[in-house]
Amino acid sequence: MHFLPEAIDTYAAEHSQAEPQLLAELNRETHQKVLQPRMLSGHFQGRILSMLSKLIRPQHILEIGTYTGYSALCLMEGIQQNGSLHTIDKNEELYDFQRKYFDKSGWGSQMHQHVGKALDIIPEIEEKFDLVFIDADKKNYPNYFEIILPKMNTGGIILSDNVLWSGKVVEELKKGDKDTKVLLAYNKQLASDKRVETVLFPIRDGLTVTRVL
Repeated sequence: MHFLPEAIDTYAAEHSQAEPQLLAELNRETHQKVLQPRMLSGHFQGRILSMLSKLIRPQHILEIGTYTGYSALCLMEGIQQNGSLHTIDKNEELYDFQRKYFDKSGWGSQMHQHVGKALDIIPEIEEKFDLVFIDADKKNYPNYFEIILPKMNTGGIILSDNVLWSGKVVEELKKGDKDTKVLLAYNKQLASDKRVETVLFPIRDGLTVTRVL
């Protein structure tokens, strides 16, 4: 989904940092072997995630929704030397695919994979986080936010993906569209919650940057 004219979107990508070779390989293999490759963060958004992580310099990162591991590797580009990333996905079939690329990156020992329900796993992780990326089932975005907030360091950043939901958030809500209904409430909550400050960027399918006060 392009919210900017496609030519402008393409120009922006072409004039951003190139995709690292390892991520280009992961990108190709995802498109060759895995269903729904459009779920991949991809070059342009990946470079945005990388830049944000480098600016934040997180000690501990949490990712909800691993898919094939592309976004996790982008987030690791800004990690502190002895930092860690915990990434959670319900699809155990992708575990080995993710691990192959995590180990090839050189950060493998710092990247911890969890398989199962994020709402059950997050309370069991001991670290407090400087950076969180939410890119999973939309119906649980508000639940993820509430369970994450107490585990954030002051000044920590929560990134929420797909918050424009192919433009459905500005269209008439269709009967039975539960995901859009939840995202509308979630976006409103982030914009008004006094515990955080939020900016929503129309990047790809919408990316919210939320800073914990």
